[in-house]
This record gives sequence, C-alpha cells and structure tokens, in this order.
Amino acid sequence: MTTTETREYVQISDGILQITISTAAKGTSLDFAGINQGTAALQAIDASIGAVLLVGAGGNFCAGGDVRAFSQAPERGAYVGGLAADLHAFVRALEAAPVPVVVGVHGWAAGAGMSLVCAADIAIGGPGTRLKPAYTGIGFTPDGGMSWTLPRIVGVSRAKEIILTNATVTGEEAVQLGILSRIVEDAEVGAEAAKVARAISAGPRSAYAGIRTLLAASPDSTLSEQLDLEAEAISRSADSPTGREGVDAFVEKREPHWQLS
Repeated sequence: MTTTETREYVQISDGILQITISTAAKGTSLDFAGINQGTAALQAIDASIGAVLLVGAGGNFCAGGDVRAFSQAPERGAYVGGLAADLHAFVRALEAAPVPVVVGVHGWAAGAGMSLVCAADIAIGGPGTRLKPAYTGIGFTPDGGMSWTLPRIVGVSRAKEIILTNATVTGEEAVQLGILSRIVEDAEVGAEAAKVARAISAGPRSAYAGIRTLLAASPDSTLSEQLDLEAEAISRSADSPTGREGVDAFVEKREPHWQLS
C-alpha cells in the first residue's frame, strides 16, 4: 500500500524519507529550515523507513552557504558557527541513520552541498554535475565533514589539491574519483536517484543496516578486527528473518519477500 506523509521539506512515501536541502527561494543555497526539519526526521526514523533521499530544488543540488546572509550577520563568527552546528547535527544524523542515504546531484554541489554528497552512500549525478569545495573562495575552512570524508574517498593528496585549489570537479571526474557512484543523463538524475532509493527501500533492510555498520567501522579497524566484525555480522544475518527468507527463497528458486517494517 502506498503511504505518503508530506511536510514542507520532508516527505515520507513508500518507505523513503526524502529531505529537500536547498530551495529556489534561497537561491539554491543550503536551506536550514530543511536541514533542521531533516535532522528531526532522521532522528525519528523507525522500521517503516528503508532509505533516505536527499534532493535540491531550483536547478542545483546545493550551491553552498548563503554568503549574503553571512555578510549581513552582526557577529559573523557566531552566526556561521551556529549554522555549522546545525549542519553537523544533520550530518551526524545521516551517519547514524540505520538505512542507506542516496543523493541526486543535479547541477552544482558547492561548499556544504559537496560535503553532503560526500556523506552519502550512493550519489547519482550527470554530465552537467559540478562539485566545488568553494570554501577558500570566501576565505573559509570546510564544514559538513568534508575534511574527513573527502580524503577517505579520493585519498589525502588529491583531497588536499581539490580543497586548497578550490577545484571544480566535473561529473565524469567525480565518478573516476569515487565521489559520485555513476552518472546518467542530466534530465534523469532525480528520477534515477529516486529509483535507487525505492529499490533499496524494498530490499533486505537489516542487511543494509549491517553493511553500513561494517563500512563505518572499517577505517578504524585492522583487517583482523574487521574480519571478526564480519563473522559476527554474517552470523546474525543468517539467523535473522531477512537472512532466513533470503536463503529459503534462493533454494526454492523464487523472489524473496523481504520484511519491510
């Protein structure tokens, strides 16, 4: 049965939590009403949700922070620091979410927009997608986790070059670097990202949660430690309703009927 719940920036439909992180009204810059509403929704995720989809509205995924608002703040440091705290609460909620995070990266993903692309599990872009750190362009240092995620995606040396030179990364380059998972035609980015989110939401949710946990542990684990974590996780999977259904369906040569809540 199709179920839909809609708020201004958050929509829940068919097991997908969709969060709009930028709007045309804000010039496609990061919209903190959406960020804060999204944080609350992420922290309230229950078993009915199988995937998170981040989208932008107005022609770009996210053009970064609202620099005009920065310039008008009487206490710029305090103002920007407060925004960073809100953004970081959102990034932490994304990381803690028990479901995969998908983004559709149409147009520009600059500054915090690029940081959120780097925080996703799967990022779909197009030939017209452009990613740019943007921080040094206004004399700022990164936020949104970019200084942590980007080196882990592209390597420390390349991350330094991209951030320090404020490089513009094309969609094709972003795929080669591993920032984007793949590209499709520009007009299909949104639909393809939604398709991926739907497929994940309809899949083996407990397995996806376990995979995210293993991948999160991997950077700080030795190979031996990671092997132990994998052994524990696959044993739990084999005993879970999801694992039992998957094995039974394979043996019986039928499609599995995953438990979705």
